Amino acid sequence: MAATPHNISINQKPYVINDIIQATPDVTVFKFKAEDNTTLNFDPGMFVMLTYVDKSNNEKITRAFSIASEPNGQTVDFYIHMVHGKLTSKMESAAIGDRYFMTGPYGQFRFIPDEDKKVMFIAGGTGLAPFMSMLKKIEKESLSTDVVLLYSIRFPSEVIMGDELKEIEKKIHMKTIITVTRPESTDNWDGEKGHINADMIKKYAPDFMERTAYICGPLNFVKAMKESLEALNVPNIKIKADVWG
Repeated sequence: MAATPHNISINQKPYVINDIIQATPDVTVFKFKAEDNTTLNFDPGMFVMLTYVDKSNNEKITRAFSIASEPNGQTVDFYIHMVHGKLTSKMESAAIGDRYFMTGPYGQFRFIPDEDKKVMFIAGGTGLAPFMSMLKKIEKESLSTDVVLLYSIRFPSEVIMGDELKEIEKKIHMKTIITVTRPESTDNWDGEKGHINADMIKKYAPDFMERTAYICGPLNFVKAMKESLEALNVPNIKIKADVWG
């Protein structure tokens, strides 16, 4: 095992990239495995701080990412939008076996199955990540959670891990609605179109008042979803939100 750089604090744990999947033109799935082969226990919805250490100058670059994998899974997975940022620009050339560090888990955006038997997951873009973690827990533990997933993307090509999502849907009590906000005539998209709003919520989750609403996505998306739910008189105590994935 390689030596830990001197400026890595002792609560940061080393992980290596176990797999890299090009999920969409702009989103890459990175799967990490702990160097000591231990698993990470967390409540679905939580996040970790991922740190890259530049070997040339020992500079640390850190960013928070929601976990997309199940608790105590063999890998810790992230859906990362490759936006050429300070960290993502490094990850563009990442390879299996590369070493990173994680701290966490953190966060109050947590799915507690015993508390929420009926839920509505509202995701925008890579905001799908924490919901995939929640869905995998539901599937793995054969929970009876009643799920409606509203998933907003710009283009049909932006569905993240679509095949995996379909497989989960077949196995659990779940209704999935994917809506495309910028459809083109050449897309041949025959699903829902437009932004998620109060009317769409009423259409696909008419029992919305019985559900706990979880929202994750960009800031403006989260604000708009909260406003839609408030317009439907959903009490704040039934709304849980997290910005980005």
